[in-house]
Parts: sequence; structure tokens; C-alpha cells
Amino acid sequence: MQTLAASTAQTRACQWTDMRANRAVVQHSGVAVVPRAARRAVSVVASAAVATKTLKIGTRGSPLALAQAYLTRDLLKANFPELNEEGALEIIIIKTTGDKILNQPLSDIGGKGLFTKEIDDALLDGRIDIAVHSMKDVPTYLPAGTVLPCNLPREDVRDVFISTKYKSLAELPEGAVIGSAALRRQAQLLAKYPTLKVVNFRGNVQTRLRKLEEGACDATLLALAGLKRLSLADKATTILTTEEMLPAVAQGAIGIACREGDDRSAAALASLNHEETRLAVVCERSFLAALDGSCRTPIAGWARNEGGQLAFTGMVATVDGKKTYQTTRAGSLTEDDARAIGRDAGEQLKAEAKADGTVFDW
Repeated sequence: MQTLAASTAQTRACQWTDMRANRAVVQHSGVAVVPRAARRAVSVVASAAVATKTLKIGTRGSPLALAQAYLTRDLLKANFPELNEEGALEIIIIKTTGDKILNQPLSDIGGKGLFTKEIDDALLDGRIDIAVHSMKDVPTYLPAGTVLPCNLPREDVRDVFISTKYKSLAELPEGAVIGSAALRRQAQLLAKYPTLKVVNFRGNVQTRLRKLEEGACDATLLALAGLKRLSLADKATTILTTEEMLPAVAQGAIGIACREGDDRSAAALASLNHEETRLAVVCERSFLAALDGSCRTPIAGWARNEGGQLAFTGMVATVDGKKTYQTTRAGSLTEDDARAIGRDAGEQLKAEAKADGTVFDW
């Protein structure tokens, strides 16, 4: 049975969350900063709020997904000593449709929501309390009854070139075969190197590296963030600049969802949230929502803190890379500006593409 103290702590934690949403924070260099005393108070009440039962963490079962779930577990333990007790935390592995069907492009089987649907169902059913996601796999609109209040500090957003034969993209000969399941990567590759051939290349990181070593293709591209989290960064032949390959929306960011009204989980996640990352993800997802693009549309977007300001670069292209539309924006590191910047950039590129007669799957 929940104690009165825990119940009171949950109420206070929710009050703090509401206060934060109403900007009851100190502004410093354009960044929202919670006062140190407030952070300590939140830690105390959140600690009481999460001390009542096993906290179940839902995740996919790939090595990368598990690494992200373990990171979340370790951060929870570091923030809440009581969660170090045996049985206080449990990781629940959930197999998603996207994990089961590996021989077809995502665009042919329903899009990236296939990596989250079963986990969302488990969250809503109460089989798990929080869900750990790679944010670039999360659909623009969350299922009713769920919220995503927490992003962990973002990893490196860049992509890497990996080959056992060549040292860089520039070294690839005409007709070289690149393995990639991402239309975003395909479009940007073909825009610069139109003679390359891109083939569907799905599976977890280890599977793709094995296929490459077996000669299934001449090279592949992967996210540096995933390699770092798997301690495989040494597998990268070359790290691509963001000018060479603009990252996917929310690439390198981990998001953690919970049920609406679950004060206990919300209190725990409030202590883990990295606000700068969250605002960048809000901006990028607002861009994606404005474009209303599907997995058949190559879209890239990157928001970051540049000198205390939110800077954003967005791109949409045709799959063959023959037409590319790009824009930039800047504003303050606030939620309102983050949403507005992303939305405005998306609306601009959508209008430009339509005016140009380019047909996208919108």
C-alpha cells in the first residue's frame, strides 16, 4: 500500500512539474535553469515518489536498445539509491514488428512506428512503467495516454562511413554498392555521388557489420551514436561531417515515455531529463510534423545549441537525390521557439517543393 508520505511526495513532484512547465525557472544566457535549491528539493520528493514498487523498463531486444535500457537503469540507480535494492528495477524485452521483418524496407511495411507499437501497447496495458526509445524511431504523434517527458543527454549526431575496401566516400568507384535502409542517407549520397548503387540493408548494428565483412556490399553508413553506445566506434572508417550527411530527426537522442497520470514514473524521469536535448528534439520533430513526411520521404533535421541560441538545419529531398531543399533557422532555447522554428522551416520546404512541382509522399 502506498504510504501517505509517498503520496504527498508524488503530489509535490507533479506540482513542481507544472511549475516548470509555466517557466518558474531562472533564465541564464537564454537557457532555462532550475535553481540549485529547487533541484535538490525535486530530488528529495522524486526519491520518495519512486520508492513504492518495482519499476519496469520496456525496451526492444537488440544490443543497442538494451545498451540504452541499461544506461537508463544505471542513471535511475544513481539518482535514487533505493532503486539499487534487489527487485526495484526490471528490464522487460519486447519484440516489435520492425525487429521481426528484416527483409523489406520500412517504407514497405508501415514505417518506423513498427519499432514502437508493441512497446506502446505494453506501456498502456501496465506491463511496463517506462519505455526507452531511440527517438528517431518514435512516430511524430504519440499514442493517446502516453507522454514523453524525458530525453537523456544526446550523443554525437553524425553518421559514419564503414568499408573494408575504401577509406572514404570519395574513393568509391562508379557502381559501388552501398548498403543502407535509410532513404535520408540514400538521397544525400546520390545527390553527391549519382553513380553509386544503394541496396536495402537492415538488421541491428552487429548484423550490418557482419554482412559488410561477408561482402554483401562495398560500404555502409551507420549512426556514430549507436557505435559509441556499443563500444564499436573503432569500426568507423571515416566520420562524416554534418555538411556531408545531415542527420536524421532526433538521431543520437534517447527518449523515455510513461503513461499520462503516472506520477511515480514522471517524478523519476524529471530527474533524468536533459533539457537542451529535449528542446532540440522538440524542434526537429516539429519540423517533421510540419512536413507530414512518411518513411518514403527523405527528411533530415538537426537542432543544436550554438552560443546560447537554438540553431536548426532542415532538409527534404527526392529519393534519387536529384532535388534537394534545405533551410536554416535560429531562435532562443525555449519550447515555444523550438516548436515555431521547426514548424516554420517545415512549412517553407513543403511550400518550395510543391511550387517546384516536386511530388513527395505527403
